[in-house]
Order: sequence, then C-alpha cells, then structure tokens
Amino acid sequence: MRTDEFDFALPEDRIALRPATPRDAARLLVVRPGAPGASVEREDRTMADLPELLRSGDALVVNDTKVMPANLHGRRLGRGGEGGGGDREPAIAATLIKRLDGSRWRALVRPAKRLKPGDVVRFGAEGRVCFLEQLDATVETKGEGVAGGEVTFAFAFHGAALDDALAERGDMPLPPYIGSRRTVDERDRADYQTMFAREEGSVAAPTAGLHFTESLVQALGERGIALHRVTLHVGPGTFLPVKADDTSGHRMHPEWGAVSAETAAALNATRRAGGRIVAVGSTSLRLIESAAAEDGTLAAYCGETALFITPGYRFRAVDAMLTNFHLPRSTLFMLVSALCGLEVMRRAYAHAIDTGYRFYSYGDACLLFRAN
Repeated sequence: MRTDEFDFALPEDRIALRPATPRDAARLLVVRPGAPGASVEREDRTMADLPELLRSGDALVVNDTKVMPANLHGRRLGRGGEGGGGDREPAIAATLIKRLDGSRWRALVRPAKRLKPGDVVRFGAEGRVCFLEQLDATVETKGEGVAGGEVTFAFAFHGAALDDALAERGDMPLPPYIGSRRTVDERDRADYQTMFAREEGSVAAPTAGLHFTESLVQALGERGIALHRVTLHVGPGTFLPVKADDTSGHRMHPEWGAVSAETAAALNATRRAGGRIVAVGSTSLRLIESAAAEDGTLAAYCGETALFITPGYRFRAVDAMLTNFHLPRSTLFMLVSALCGLEVMRRAYAHAIDTGYRFYSYGDACLLFRAN
C-alpha cells in the first residue's frame, strides 16, 4: 500500500506533553467495527471504564519492559581524551540502545559526523549531584546503524558502577515530539514508566500500559479479567518514520522479546474457554502474533521479532488491543488500520481530533476490537 494512504493532519495542540492524572482518568475511544457495509460503533469513555467494556474470561497482555534513562549529554574530548571537554568542544547527544557487555554499549549519537573511532566523549553532570565527577566513553566503532549515527562506546567504568553512573546521569528518552517541545525532567522518570515495568531494556515506553493504576488492575481482577505479562524491549526503530513510498519497502528494526511457557499456556486456555486476548499496546500485540502458530496456538517464545503489520495481515491470536493515538504515516497507525480497517481508523482519528482527544505517548487511549 502507498504510505501516503496513512497520512492525516494533526493540530500541534493535540499532542500531549504530560500524562493524565490519575493515569486511568485518560479518555478512551472504543471502536467496534461492524459487519461490511454497516456503520462503525464508536463510544467515548475513560480508562476507568475498561473493566465494564471487557468480559469475564478475557485476558489482557501487558509488556513488563522497563525504560532505561538512556539519553546522555556530553562533549567530545578528541582522540585519546585530548581536548578537555570545554565549551568549545562539540556537544554530543547519545541514546544507549543495546548493552554489549559490562562496559560497552551500542548507541545512537548526534551529531555523528563529529565522532571518529578513538575519540573520547565525556558525559557531564550539569544540573546533577553526581557521585562521580566525570564519565568518559571511547568510540570503538562507528557504523550506519538504524539512523545513520550508530557507534559502539567503551565506558571507563564497568558493571554496577557503570549502571549507577548511567542511572544518575541519564535522562528518560522521551520521543522527539515531546522532547523537542519541553525539557525532560525528574517527573518523567515516573511518568514515562508503566506500573508493570521490571525488565530493563527499552528506549521507549510501551505507552498503552501507562494508563493503568493499582485500582484499575484490581477492578479488572474483580471482573474476572486476567492479566498476563510478556517482555518486549522497545528499540529506537519505534521513532523512525516510514520513508518508503510503499509499505512493502519498509523494514522494521528487530526487537527482542519473550513469552513464557506459562503465559502461552494460560492464553491458550483463555481462547479454548471462549475468552478474548486483548493486547495492551502494539508491542504486546506484535510479540503475541510472533509467538502464535497459524491456528492461533501460542508457544513459548524468546528472540527477536521484526513483524510489520499492515492492512491485509491475518491476525492469529489477538482479538482486541488497547493503544494510544499514533503518528501519521507510522507503522503503528498501519497496525491499527490492519486490525480495524483503514477507513474505520481514519474516521475514528477524525472524531478524536474533532473532540479533543490527546495524542501520542502521554495522550489518551483507544480500545479497538478486531474487524471480522
């Protein structure tokens, strides 16, 4: 399909810069595609209404990945550390994307053209009270990467000491459409983390999970709706636009995920009993679909997935999904269009824009039921 079929106009004032408080006060647009030719049923609710919108015996699947404070800011010292890191040295912004061993990380950097193998970058402590005065990293290798700016850093510290330094110096990696409009602050360390987070490894939040609270989870349990955890570490590809003119020319950046044997068995039992599998977010959905056989049976899964879902995809296991409102031309808008139909989602998004729903990571939510 042509990429421009997934375009739409979004006023800037619809982009949420902070989440709703409390989290389950976010608005929820419910979309139930009708039979072919029938009108689409839409309903304006809130996240707190989720238990009554699902049935006893349904199962929610959440992503328990934890976002790393992966954004670092520093200055190039030059080859071998010469230069001193003063204001005249180029400022370097780095986003850590994959740990290679106790001291080495793969990262995306800006501006990449100012770095060469052998250069040292000193990540500073502006605005922080740090237990270490400096954190240096040497550029080991430089490649094209997913965005033309990938390097491998060898840090001067190792293991737990490095982890502590990164946690202290790093900022939460907010998406560009938020980070370019306001300063990332300490509040984001809590706001940009779901209540389910426990397995560190993501450079972006599985944002549909941001809408949950302890009271909402309790209400779901009392309704007889199970909650199961999977892990998919969200990578930097989530921020990349689809540049190809046709969706067939786009390739997803692989992301690591795991579904336990216990979770697979529980979800298979849900399907046998007539319950529905409801994915919380695109990450959970893509992982569950990657773990499903042709007949929808789930098995344990551990490895990378680069599943790219566009209209025409036949869903194997997932019946519905909870998700946020997504960017125009994004792989995420393509995914929801595959679930409900492109025209259905165009009308749903037009309704959301007209009625003041808040978009993107800190925005409101949709509950989307699969078109049959």
